[in-house]
Parts: sequence; C-alpha cells; structure tokens
Amino acid sequence: MTDKMMFSIITPCFNSQKTIERTIQSVLNQTYKNYEYIIIDGGSTDGTLNIINKYKKRFGEKLTVVSEQDNGIYDAMNKGIRLAKGTLVGIVNSDDFYETTALENILKSYLPDRKYQIIYGMMRVVNQEEKEMSIVFYHHNNINKCMINHPATFITKKLYQDFGGYSLKLKIASDYDFMLKMKRKKDVLFIPNYNIITNFTMGGMSSTYRGIQEDNEVKYKYKIISTKKYLLTKMKNAAKQIAGV
Repeated sequence: MTDKMMFSIITPCFNSQKTIERTIQSVLNQTYKNYEYIIIDGGSTDGTLNIINKYKKRFGEKLTVVSEQDNGIYDAMNKGIRLAKGTLVGIVNSDDFYETTALENILKSYLPDRKYQIIYGMMRVVNQEEKEMSIVFYHHNNINKCMINHPATFITKKLYQDFGGYSLKLKIASDYDFMLKMKRKKDVLFIPNYNIITNFTMGGMSSTYRGIQEDNEVKYKYKIISTKKYLLTKMKNAAKQIAGV
C-alpha cells in the first residue's frame, strides 16, 4: 500500500482535561501521516476544549472538532463515523493513546480488495501512572467468550455505511454487540494484527455491575448462553450490587 490511503481517527470526549492531551499527541506523532482526526466533545465544561484548541494549528485541515451535548459515548462514536472520510476508521478514547506506529502497522494488514474489514491488534493496559500492567489480545475466533480489543481496532468505513454503527440502547457493551453481529456476516473479514496498537488506561466501565449485566444481555441476545445461565448471572450480579461486593 502507498501513503494515499487515508485513515479517520475519532476521539469521543467529555471533561477530559486530565488525559486528552496525551491522546492528541499520540495521534499527532503517528509515523503514517495520511489521516484525519475527528474529536467529538460532549459539551465539556472543564479545560478540554482549551487543550484541543492549542493543537488546531498543528493539525491544520486534518482536524475536525464538534462540541455539543450527546447521548453517551456510542452516540459520539456514531457522529464521528458519519463525518469520517477515510477508508479505515479507528476510535481512540480520551484516556487512551496510540503507539506512534499504530497506523503504520494496521496498514500492513489492510486488504484493498475487501470492502468489509475489521483489523484489530494488541493492547497494552496501563495504570494511571502509565505503568504497564499487561498486554492483552483476544482472537476473534473466541469472540463468543471474549471481546476483541475495540480500542485497538480499525474498521472500513464501507462496513459502517452498509451495516450501521453502534446501538444506543446499550451504554457499555454496544461495541461487543456490534462485533458479535459482524461475526455472523459472511462478507465481514476479521484480521488479527500482532502488534501493540494502543495503550488502554485501567478503570473503565466494562467491569462495573452495569457492564457485567450488559455483557450478559448481549450474550443472551446472540444465544451464546442459555436462559438458565442468563438468569443466574443476572441474579448473581444483582446480589453482589446490593451487597456492595
């Protein structure tokens, strides 16, 4: 591939002044330069927009900023996807940051003759001090049990155009719902990339009671678990929440 292929990178954010500069810099410092950067802000009231504005000149025409109230992170992602003009779309949240070679490595896995591709890589998990805690990689062949690394994933814009974006009915597990739906489509190609693509900061919502229950709902929807397993997990989760465990 040549450097003519453009990426679209999307960052959803809201009151992210403590972390977003690191995210922005990780995009700015990419070794592969043909990209556009779309920041979807949910109407931040802290210094997030001031930090973003500092970088407008450095990005130039590559940067698009939208700041308005939204209906959660998946609504912000969908807004960014609709604006995206690139062939491959990646989403890096405002408390995460890309490796400088992220786009360069993803491009090596891209197949120009396939419309519907989901290219996903490895993810370094870091704590609040950016200390490495683990390296995570889940293969798509095991997606019924484990979600692939969404923060390390790039998806063709054509796939989003033809199959839609993320459901707003779920607040935490909509990306898992999306991937399970795509796994069941014969024309969609999942491509593993064995490089560290992104750095994920610990402390997200997926491990909360709501996250566990949404994951349970999604697995039941796609008949991955039985009704008995679904109800048992739901009851256990509710009990733990009441007990404060």
